[in-house]
Amino acid sequence: MPTAPSDTPPVSMPAPLPHPLRTRSFRLLFTGRTLSLLGDAAIPAALAIAVWDATGSSSALALVLACAMVPKLLLLPVGGVVGDRFNARTVALTTDLVRCATQLLVGAQLLSGDPSLWVIAAAEVLGGAAGAFSMPTGSPLVKGTVAPESLQRANAAMGIARSATRIGGPALAGTLILTVGAGWAFVLDAATFALSALLLVAVRVERVPIPRRSMRADLKEGWQEVRSRDWYWTSLIGHGAWNGAAAVLMTLGPSIALTRLGGREVWLALLQTGAVGLLLGSLLAHRVRPRRPVLTANLGLATYALPLLMLALPAPAPVTIAAYGIAQAGLGFLSPVWETAVQQAIPAHALARVTSYDWLLSLAAMPLGYALAPLAASAWGPEVPLIAAAVVVGGCCLGTALVPGVRKFG
Repeated sequence: MPTAPSDTPPVSMPAPLPHPLRTRSFRLLFTGRTLSLLGDAAIPAALAIAVWDATGSSSALALVLACAMVPKLLLLPVGGVVGDRFNARTVALTTDLVRCATQLLVGAQLLSGDPSLWVIAAAEVLGGAAGAFSMPTGSPLVKGTVAPESLQRANAAMGIARSATRIGGPALAGTLILTVGAGWAFVLDAATFALSALLLVAVRVERVPIPRRSMRADLKEGWQEVRSRDWYWTSLIGHGAWNGAAAVLMTLGPSIALTRLGGREVWLALLQTGAVGLLLGSLLAHRVRPRRPVLTANLGLATYALPLLMLALPAPAPVTIAAYGIAQAGLGFLSPVWETAVQQAIPAHALARVTSYDWLLSLAAMPLGYALAPLAASAWGPEVPLIAAAVVVGGCCLGTALVPGVRKFG
């Protein structure tokens, strides 16, 4: 039946936002970061094999890893101040060039046939220090190259790239090691940093300058931004617990897989399933926008208790592998959602400093897990530290649901 025409104009639906990859600056940033992530993903396996071949010592590998980690942890707050005071693009470009040089140096040492452990360790010190200045720039670079409405999709795209490179990186490393030698993995990584720096030259980033003050005042202001938000610092406790628990699993998991679950194939399958889970979690974050993002992400992170408990039992290999995949999917979902929440809530002029404290508090628990797990396992068996880690990570992540700011954020 015909109806009378209405005087009310038709309501037009807003046009969907273009994907952030349609934005030139973000596309260049994404391409450069993806290349460097792929190169970085090939390094752990290449470094372990190269140092072992050169020295035959696990202690030597531990020394090299510590040389990269310690300066990174010590300098992260300073890196945050630098990232806020200066253009994040310039800081990231500079650190890419430094890391290009350090990886070239390591690659040249390995390809020479007579590598010096101390030269490699010194290069790792410089690379770790550069990482302390590079890591806080990630969030300001994304926020400065996309519209506010596209932040979660941009962060999810970065998460997908990070997850995909974790799948492809080890395979790339294996190919290089078996064909041309581990040294070429470092040369490749150096090339990806050079390309990333070249792309950053063309990136345009919106910058919010801050007044020049003392380093101490800047550090204090950044820490105040963290302390003033209960949803933030309580979530960081959960994130730190997660990293400590991950260190326990990575320390004790291989021996359980090798001796009780069926051998190295089980451990490799677990790691590969975890990489796939990480990718799936990032893809989910690209599609889903939870009403309470911080709460939802922290609850997903609590699933890391599952593989810890499965290894402690130990459960059958397929169950343990599936549990680890679920746990890594929780991490893949958390990263883009958390980064978006932080970018939206933290003032732009303090974002690099806050991000540096985030990294510092999250990563600081890892050395503790690496140190305590073998000691506890030798005293009481691996079940005790695995169960303890499961209780801590589950309790800390689930416990954030009791914090008003976590429940209300959204």
